[in-house]
This record gives sequence, structure tokens and C-alpha cells, in this order.
Amino acid sequence: MSAQKKRAFPHRMLEEIYEQPRALTETIQRATEGGGILTGALGPLEPALRVCEKLIIAASGSSRNAGSAGEIQIESLSGLAVDVEYASEYAYCSTGTTAGTLVMVVSQSGESTDAIAALREAQRLGAPTLGVTNMPESTVAREASAVLLTRATPELAVPATKSFTTQLAVLFLFGLRMARARGRMNAGGVGEHLERLGALPGQIEEALDSWSDAALEAARRCADSQTFLCIGRGVHYAIAREGALKLKEISYSHAEGYPAGELLHGPNALVGEKSVVVALATHDAGDAESVNRCERTLAVLEYVKAHHGRTLVIASRGDQRAQAAGDSTLFVPPTAELLLPLVEIVPLQLFAYHYAAIHGCDVDHPRNLVKAVVTD
Repeated sequence: MSAQKKRAFPHRMLEEIYEQPRALTETIQRATEGGGILTGALGPLEPALRVCEKLIIAASGSSRNAGSAGEIQIESLSGLAVDVEYASEYAYCSTGTTAGTLVMVVSQSGESTDAIAALREAQRLGAPTLGVTNMPESTVAREASAVLLTRATPELAVPATKSFTTQLAVLFLFGLRMARARGRMNAGGVGEHLERLGALPGQIEEALDSWSDAALEAARRCADSQTFLCIGRGVHYAIAREGALKLKEISYSHAEGYPAGELLHGPNALVGEKSVVVALATHDAGDAESVNRCERTLAVLEYVKAHHGRTLVIASRGDQRAQAAGDSTLFVPPTAELLLPLVEIVPLQLFAYHYAAIHGCDVDHPRNLVKAVVTD
């Protein structure tokens, strides 16, 4: 992409953040070839999809955060009941896998021991399985009943960036496919969603440099901070958790993700001059519920400011109230509520990257971490 040609990247992680527009474009185009949605990939599961009453998503780490966002996307679009399980726990709590259940295993590498164990447990129980992975030759891709491939190309930095956003895109597309199949959306409605999804890669590419500059400035302001509390409501809670995970992984900071309303139920004891509340306060101006969620999150930020807490806000472009609530504010372009996670995670990735780099951390190879957990 043009943004990549402007500079030599000091770290592979930053380069892969900048590769996300290309990765998303490729993922969306391959998933919608021939005018359908995931048509060829889901072919082996067509009989199961017709009788599917429940979806279980089993995943770990960043993939689980993508699955948690996908839970809300899929339920909202299609009405299909979705549960999200830790892949490492699924083998011990799989009693919910009953007739009519489809089990989706999400794993960037497709080789995580926990993901493979969850896949095989679902198969032992007789459930149809669907893999979501970035690696077409992986165990998950080979053994699942069907596989949805993300097109991020190999991700060489340990922290998930482009693999995460492409997972979000695939889960959204699966939600659209199920919405159409279950009669919840007509062809026109699906087309509108696909048009907005297709616009995102260009919007992200256009914003990358300004986001990176603003994230660097915010990271410098927060350089002495000891605790990060990341908050969001609804689908944005999953992205708050992913933002916190990125900070933990690459800067070794104390960072936690919470639903915005839960901040005042105990975690607010950590609010103070050495902590930063990172808030997902974006909204879809055409969605009254989305606007209401954002306003309630901003009310929490006003509490934080009153108690001398520092704030970093990811907000929708032009939101003056959100800007006033943030010591630092990073703006994202407007899009639909269920697509906002794909644009709001990128500035969070950039903030975590710059904060860690300022502190001299090896962002590409954080201590104790590996790309795929292949041991118990």
C-alpha cells in the first residue's frame, strides 16, 4: 500500500499494523468472490447451517477477543445464539454442545494446542466444526469440517495486529451470511453492509499516519503511567480487552479491559494521577442505541476526570464532547456500529506500540510470548 512506501519501519509490528488495509481488502474480496458471501468455503457445512440453532466460538488470546466482538456481530445481524468459550476451557465445559450446535474454532496459527483440543472435543461430541485461521496448511484448517481463511499473510511479529482485524472481518461476513440464510436480512440490506465494510480499508489507510502521530503524542503524555483501564460498552468491550492485551503483551504494563459501566464497581479505586482510562467512545450517528451507549461511556469519563484520572479517548470524528473528555483523543471515521471495532482497534494498536517503544521494549518478540502456544 502507498502508506507502506513512505518509510522504513523500525519494527515488524508497526509494518504489520500498516499492512492492515491490504490484508482486509484481500480478505473481503476473497470472501465475496462470485457475488456470494463465503459461498465456497461454507459449502461442506450447508446442511448443518440450515439446522444450526447455536454457535459456540472457542478461542484464546486475541482470537478470543475477536470472537467476543463476533458474538455481538453475529447475534445482532442474524439472531443466532452465540456463546464464546476459552479454547483452553472448552474440553472441560462442553456440555452446551448439543444437537443443532456449530462449533467455530478461531486461531491465528491454527496450531495452538488449546484450539486443536477444542476442535477435537467438538468433533468427539458429533458437532460440525468451522475453523477460522490465517494458515491454510494448519491442523485446524485440515481437521475442521470447513475453514474460513483470513488473508493477512504470515504475521511475523508475535503480537496479533493484521490477523486480528481480518478475523473481525470474517466474523462479520459470517454474520451477514447467516442473516441472509435465516431470513433476517434481504439482499439490499446485505449489500449496504458489504459496501460499508468494503470502504473500511481505504478509510484506515488514509488515517494511519495521523493516528500514528497522535498515538505517539498520547504515549509520551502517558509515559509515566503505571496502570491502564480500558473500557467500552457492547461490541466495544471486546476491543477494550484487546487494547489492554496489547499493552500487557508488549509493554509489560498493568492493563485491564472492563465494560464501561463496571469501572465504578471496584476498578475505580485505581483511578488517579498515575493511571490512564482508555475509553472506546465511538458511535454510529444513525443508530440511537449506539449514540446512547457512547453518551453513557462519556459520563463515566467525566467521573474519571473529576477524580484526577487521565484519559485517552477513541472517538468518532467531530465528537466535541468526547474530545473534551480526553486528555488525548484519537478520532476514527464514521461507520456502522458493528463495524466500528475494525477502525477503533488500529489506533489502540498504535498507542500500545508507541508506548512500548518509548520504554525500550522489544515489541516484535515480547518476553515469555510465542506466536502459537503449542504446549499445555
